[in-house]
Amino acid sequence: MYDVLDSRSVLEVLRPVQDPELRKSLVELNMIRNVNIDNGKVSFTLVLTTPACPLREFIVEDCKKAVKKLPGVTEINVEVTAETPQQKNLPDATGTLRDRNGVPGVKNILAVSSGKGGVGKSTVAVNVAVALAQTGAKVGLLDADIYGPNDPTMLGLADAQIVVRSTEKGEVLEPAFNHGVKLVSMGFLIDKDQPVIWRGPMLNGVIRQFLYQVEWGELDYLIVDMPPGTGDAQLTLTQAVPMAGAVIVTTPQTVALLDARKGLRMFQQMNVPVLGIVENMSYFIPPDMPDKQYDIFGSGGGSKTATELGVPLLGCVPLEISTRVGGDSGVPIVVAEPNSASAKALKAIALTIAGKVSVAALTA
Repeated sequence: MYDVLDSRSVLEVLRPVQDPELRKSLVELNMIRNVNIDNGKVSFTLVLTTPACPLREFIVEDCKKAVKKLPGVTEINVEVTAETPQQKNLPDATGTLRDRNGVPGVKNILAVSSGKGGVGKSTVAVNVAVALAQTGAKVGLLDADIYGPNDPTMLGLADAQIVVRSTEKGEVLEPAFNHGVKLVSMGFLIDKDQPVIWRGPMLNGVIRQFLYQVEWGELDYLIVDMPPGTGDAQLTLTQAVPMAGAVIVTTPQTVALLDARKGLRMFQQMNVPVLGIVENMSYFIPPDMPDKQYDIFGSGGGSKTATELGVPLLGCVPLEISTRVGGDSGVPIVVAEPNSASAKALKAIALTIAGKVSVAALTA
């Protein structure tokens, strides 16, 4: 027990308090800073590893309980900030780091992918990006679905005009911005009804342009909304940049799960960490009977597949009409109806993803 109230005694009583995910002392991780004592009033800064920390309130409460044990404490003020760690550059499938160049200013690049189309991958990607931005994180969204770019519509930017500037290093794109998220998409560069009829090398070129010739600025997370499958876009991304991880989206339906398994294995073969599976459209909630739910696409498939493949189930998102309405109107469900079941599920998934990325970056 300490008889003196000073910065040293505050740090010592906080030393046993651990980050619940890293399981290490907050003091040892340098997450406790700027300790100040003024007539019994104790203040300090808690520096989290992500603005989207899902256990933020628990950590703050644990800190306050520890400091209250000191004699003479009359008040405790905790300022909470965050410093998202930079993802380490992991070797590719060949065991080397060749050709993988990070995007300047971007700390973590995450792929949201699926083996099969129509499972709501873009809905998950857009809402996760917006949910992360709502926590205070700096977020970008790269729409890598070159043949079917839907993210501008879903983010309320269908009519946005992207700015292309000429610089000494060539043309640079300025991303569009809405709901706290920066967005680049092929949808900004073509007419509404214009099909993209390209072979692999051209697709490879535009994805690299979206990575390296866009003024992303400082980002905690760059979410890449992948096209379905395991083709050129996936290969280009995994070979071009060091990635913090991939999220696989599926429905509980057997045919969707079969394709999801292939997509998951592809990322693992490319030595990209798979953060987990999101089961979308898990069950249908009728708007006139909110207490009812129907397993339209089956049930338990995502959980079963996650267990079999040894990856986490990040969450289950119900099928609600309001989710579709939000996507069509350009107001994502986490903004339009934040208290809905699907919005709560998507927010929880975003926080879980952020936590896993921080743990991976600090323990790699």
